Amino acid sequence: MTMDVPQEILDALTDVDMPRLPPEAAPSETVRLAGVEVPVYRAGCVVVGSGAAGLRAAVELKRRGDDVVIVSQSAWGGTSACSGSDKQTLHTANTADQGDNYKAMARSIRSGGAMDEDTAYVEAVGSSRMMASLQFLGLPLPQDPLGGTLRYQTDHDEVGRATSCGPRTSRLMVKVLAEEAIRLGVPFYNQTTAVKILTGGEGADRHVVGMLVMRASDRTEQNPLGIALFVSSVIVLAAGGPGELYRDSVYPNGCFGSLGLALEAGVELVNLTESQFGIGTRREGFPWNLSGTYVQAIPHIYSIDSEGVEHHFLADYYRSTQELASNVFRKGYQWPFHATRMLDFGSSLVDLAISSETAAGRRVFMDFNRNPLSVPGDLPFSLERLDEDVRDYLGKAGADQDMPIDRLKHMNPLAIELYRRYKIDIAEEPLEFAVNNQHMNGGIMVDTWGRSNLGGCYAVGEAAGTHGVTRPGGAALNAGQVFGTRAAEHISASGRAKRTASGDITGTAETGISDLLAALRTESPLTVKSIRSEVQARMSEKAGILCDQQNVARALIEARKLNVDIRANGVAYGRAAEAVRGVQWRHMALASEAVLSALDFFIRGGGGSRGARAICDIAGESTPLARSGPLPDYRFRKERESHRKEQIVVRLDGDEITLSTRANRSFDESAKSFFERDWPSWLTGRIYD
Repeated sequence: MTMDVPQEILDALTDVDMPRLPPEAAPSETVRLAGVEVPVYRAGCVVVGSGAAGLRAAVELKRRGDDVVIVSQSAWGGTSACSGSDKQTLHTANTADQGDNYKAMARSIRSGGAMDEDTAYVEAVGSSRMMASLQFLGLPLPQDPLGGTLRYQTDHDEVGRATSCGPRTSRLMVKVLAEEAIRLGVPFYNQTTAVKILTGGEGADRHVVGMLVMRASDRTEQNPLGIALFVSSVIVLAAGGPGELYRDSVYPNGCFGSLGLALEAGVELVNLTESQFGIGTRREGFPWNLSGTYVQAIPHIYSIDSEGVEHHFLADYYRSTQELASNVFRKGYQWPFHATRMLDFGSSLVDLAISSETAAGRRVFMDFNRNPLSVPGDLPFSLERLDEDVRDYLGKAGADQDMPIDRLKHMNPLAIELYRRYKIDIAEEPLEFAVNNQHMNGGIMVDTWGRSNLGGCYAVGEAAGTHGVTRPGGAALNAGQVFGTRAAEHISASGRAKRTASGDITGTAETGISDLLAALRTESPLTVKSIRSEVQARMSEKAGILCDQQNVARALIEARKLNVDIRANGVAYGRAAEAVRGVQWRHMALASEAVLSALDFFIRGGGGSRGARAICDIAGESTPLARSGPLPDYRFRKERESHRKEQIVVRLDGDEITLSTRANRSFDESAKSFFERDWPSWLTGRIYD
């Protein structure tokens, strides 16, 4: 039976208005540096990014009495406020039927390999506290009549630990955390882009002393680019992932992250080989991941060629209508592409087929007003002829309606409402989509408190490389909340952010501004447009779901050359706003070289297919099969077990990227706490050492 949800409830969970930002505080002083009148702002801690993870860090710092400010390129414009799919879920570890003990949850989180065992446990044990605190702030997570949290199965999750309040869950998280930050009086500096981390000291004593930013509101005749200085000995990088790296991306436009910014400051990165790719609507319209009920409704998927001819292309890959439809359904909780799921006619054969269609110049659509067409020679689609797991799920959901749009409306009416907000009515017209880059699992290398190798520099959220090869859907949101809190706890315990920074770093800042100005040219053959086009095409075409040693090596050579040219010629800009983008694309070009360096290192070291990518090799051990037979062009290497136990570390030394490996940190599951023995470590703060 379908239960109609009143429109006002759907509206409230879809149209999520964000709070108005408070007025910005004035600078403490203005100094002349490198010929520029630079406003100076001072804080105990600067949080870079206003998404869910950054807001959590700021709220927890402020609650502990620390002096903290938030700087944001575009408040409420990042992935957690504007994106979806696995961002819909948080993980819980309670009740026996769905969810279990924290150690088992940690094993699930790290099961893909290349992840620190202690980090996985930190994320697991912190998950219940994060969910409860978000509920306290007003996040409307769904409950049963007795107060249990409603949950479901998501990708890389065999238990069912995920929960959701609809496709806007992460935006609702940002909303309640932003309201709390504003209530607590956390200062915000919007339209403020971090462009350079300033450091002091040498070797192991290198530490943060401040940050240069570019701000539209600080542009004057004496400071045409709006360069400003934030003096602080503590920063938290929470600016999300490098969404602009790929042309085929489901990130909101303008998501640059902070990997290039961090590399330039000598911060070590890890696991840059690991990303997530999956089906989603195209960036040119409204970018959104098509996981969950979008595909569990089992729409018809087809392509259209340049002549307007429709192609039922999935029928070329699957042997029966039942097999085809069941694997379209499984994309709901097996959303990310995974090489091994191309085998045995699994769900990632859908991704491979879609990728092949778009590479051939065809446009791909899903039609919610048609059930899947039959495979030639086979029976037509029927809800009675589906694999047992699919039939069982739809039966429990009560999704026995005749058409996909009616099944979708029954299971998740918010999914339809969301697209209507962007003038796309999937109840009336087909939806165009493709295989897109969605999430960077790697990032800044941190310890269990979110600390990087640079003193005073922390990283949380997608900026932090904590996820390993795969992760259960929603673990990214949970990790951001857990580590936002952990970083705040550690910073507060150190006492370094209790009061506004008062040091004089004008010499360091002047050098930094000179370097910044030297990298920006009013005339240069390298423009923002040309760099963006080159980087995005190279990453999408050579470092997507299908890679091979020769193409990755060639792409790395090209990426290195681009950065040599940028260092020699700078980046051209006309208006001041283009100067900001010029710095960001310089950082993205560096991040691109770092990703390709790690991928080349991995493949040359015998690295096989796992997580985001299939490493194609004519000598590979695995060949996907289609209805017509083997697909030799997609023969791929298997993953080496030893690679699951280590991580690739990336560092910038001078102008050269260096690579090494380190073993995953371990966690002793047999170790037990004892109250009287362990309480003194908490009381004295030794737990933070």
